Amino acid sequence: DGRTHLDYIAGARSEYDLDYLSSNIAAGEGYDWYYANQGDRNQQVRTPISDGEGKPWVFRFKDVRGWWENRHYNRPGGVEQATPTAWLAESKPIWLMEIGCPATDKGANQPNVFVDPKSSENALPYYSEGGRDDLMQRRYLQALIRSFTPGEEGFIPALNPGSTVYSGRMVDFNRMFVYCWDARPYPAFPFNLDVWGDGENWRLGHWLNGRLSGVPLAELIQALLLEYGFDRGVSDRLSGIVPGYVVDRPMSVRDALQPLGLAYFFDAIESGDVIAFRHRGSEPAVATLIDESIVETEPEAPLVTLTRAQETDLPASAKINYVSGATNYSQSVAEARRLIGASGRLAQAELPIVMGADQAAGVAESWLYESWATRERASFALPPSRLELEPGDVIELERDAVARTYRITEIADSGPRAIEARSIDPEVYNLVTAPPRESRSPEANSSGTPQFAFLDLPLINGSEPPAAGYAAAIQDPWPGIIALYGSPEATGFRLRCLLPGPAIIGATESPLPKAPVSRIDYSTKLQVSVSGGQLTSVTRAQLLAGANVAAVHGQDGLWEVLQFEIATLLGEGYYELSGFLRGQAGTESAISVAGTPIAPGANFVLLDSAVARVDLGLDELRLPYQWRFGPANRDLSDTSYGQAEHAYAGIGLRPLSPVHLRVSRNGAGDIDLSWIRRTRIGGDSWDTLEVPLAEDFERYEIDVFADDDSVARTIPADTTTTTYAASDQIADFGTLRNPCPIRVHQLSALFGRGAAAIAAV
Repeated sequence: DGRTHLDYIAGARSEYDLDYLSSNIAAGEGYDWYYANQGDRNQQVRTPISDGEGKPWVFRFKDVRGWWENRHYNRPGGVEQATPTAWLAESKPIWLMEIGCPATDKGANQPNVFVDPKSSENALPYYSEGGRDDLMQRRYLQALIRSFTPGEEGFIPALNPGSTVYSGRMVDFNRMFVYCWDARPYPAFPFNLDVWGDGENWRLGHWLNGRLSGVPLAELIQALLLEYGFDRGVSDRLSGIVPGYVVDRPMSVRDALQPLGLAYFFDAIESGDVIAFRHRGSEPAVATLIDESIVETEPEAPLVTLTRAQETDLPASAKINYVSGATNYSQSVAEARRLIGASGRLAQAELPIVMGADQAAGVAESWLYESWATRERASFALPPSRLELEPGDVIELERDAVARTYRITEIADSGPRAIEARSIDPEVYNLVTAPPRESRSPEANSSGTPQFAFLDLPLINGSEPPAAGYAAAIQDPWPGIIALYGSPEATGFRLRCLLPGPAIIGATESPLPKAPVSRIDYSTKLQVSVSGGQLTSVTRAQLLAGANVAAVHGQDGLWEVLQFEIATLLGEGYYELSGFLRGQAGTESAISVAGTPIAPGANFVLLDSAVARVDLGLDELRLPYQWRFGPANRDLSDTSYGQAEHAYAGIGLRPLSPVHLRVSRNGAGDIDLSWIRRTRIGGDSWDTLEVPLAEDFERYEIDVFADDDSVARTIPADTTTTTYAASDQIADFGTLRNPCPIRVHQLSALFGRGAAAIAAV
């Protein structure tokens, strides 16, 4: 309490040193000394507090113990009375009604001040630069609470002595109240400025709301290491608070720590028999090296080799994607740019870390300028006697009376110690105090239900799980994230997928006629109306590379996958599409048949990243599941949730129809059939003689139809040729069948019959 930043540097390992803070709770300005003026404060000229009567505690506004353990004598006119007041020393415990610290750098220098630009009492703590610092607030509270609480690590008995009058200590450690926990719900407060006029003060204020869930970086590192069974990590020199961190899949501990190292600028260094974690640029140089300190490794070779990266190899901007704690943990972006220079490169990183916008902006700035500050590499050798140097150490390299600062990155010990070092500027790691973005009130979630589409789709690119189903939704206003829950009955719903954004969903406004497949259809013009986005034209190369893929709910409830080259805007949300590739991904059977077009009003969905995958087990396919869908931040029973019944068919498992089906009658009256097999997976290569067999076996069934469209005979086959014998025709129809409608299906062990190839002879 009352320590200046200069005090921290002089006496503590860092301004977050918990032991140092605890040991000075009962000392400092306002206890046994004070600064007479700002000049004394800057120079740390301390004036002792004295009353001239041997009772200095009378004038010490922070000497709680002196007030508690002594009788009180009034001093009217400065003259002490002979009779004390009614106060009996040590007669009552003290309650600390408001303890707290602003969440700003060096907040413990003056924990009682409050940042409020609208107030005449607005102030930053002494020597604070106005940067947000949740760790400073936490360390201050930990030091104060632990110092007064028996049994806590850091308890100071002399700071909280026991009473000789009652059974207890001077400060009732069960009556220390932290300022402040706000009854207003986070994050509506502080981010809804339309309701809360003091929300902007939260960022640097005393509030605990929205901060308690964070964890000190050092503790998070230790927890991650222990999760991986590693107990020889030392992270106590790290500072910073991590509001939230995501490890969403199995990974190595190195991969788990890497995003944290980028965001908080620390290195993991092998030091002795431990792995030490240190912030880059946080410690002064440990050695100054001159030419006489460096070993000559080869005759005529330079003692020091300096390599400087070209400007065009360095980034002109840095962009980080992070998780915003202020916007329902949505993905947000922070970017920093250099306004001058010839480079056009972009450095980009995905950080699964919850941050505020100001912290993320500071990380992006520091990351960008670190790449420029470390552009110079130094290579040299030192004698084995310099064993104390290790990677991560900062050194000064003095040459021609000019000293440059470098950070050692690599050491190879093979006789002389081969050193690789990079230039460093510690100032780039002082995160910039970016002006906070204007907070916007979150939009109220719509109470209506989203429009939802369940899609049974084939494999589009072959990398999808074949048993998966798909879902798309649209709602205005979009409620954030939509959750889809499923159950085989009306209870026991479980989350099946999340839809992060609105899809482009609409309906056809004109008939969709039958058309050829495997070629561009220039004649068809389809008018559609859509919501949730825009349709755009693409080039022919983009079309053939897989752009503008859509699905239309077509024949027999099947979805036809098609592509379009041209989208012409006719009105708001109203387009005319042309230049089609029809029946893509094996969906020819969904195209209109017998010349009857698909009537207007068919569902239309653009298959982009907004279409979410629903992972299903084989035992869940073709079961009539109950589905509920609505805003993910609302309860499943909320009225905004819609419900539907749908059975996913697992179309991704369905074999594609054979092609080039040829049917002919030979001289004996037999019908000879042949076809070419297709594959669902891996069939796009031109370098193979035969496409892969995506099924467990190769089998087919050929249906022969009677006049009433009933199946007269099913012929099995395990090759791509077979014969419908004349004798079988006579047995089935009493004569040679003419015409003879035939359908060929490939079989799957998981799906059954695939799509049919149709022919007649």
